[in-house]
Amino acid sequence: MSPTLTIAILLAALALAGFANWRERRPRALGSPPLVSYAALQMIAVVVAILMLAHLASFLLGHPLKSRYLG
Repeated sequence: MSPTLTIAILLAALALAGFANWRERRPRALGSPPLVSYAALQMIAVVVAILMLAHLASFLLGHPLKSRYLG
């Protein structure tokens, strides 16, 4: 995956997290639950953004990031 695509996915995930945050905070009428769980959507978008940041860091460092627990 190219750095340009990584940055595009990162920006899209951040935009989706911001949109989900805005929709979650909007007041709604009592008794009408939302069709989409915006809290879950925000959590997924934040996880994708963190993964893209790690992927971008591996591009900048020149080698993949390694876990401190696995070998």
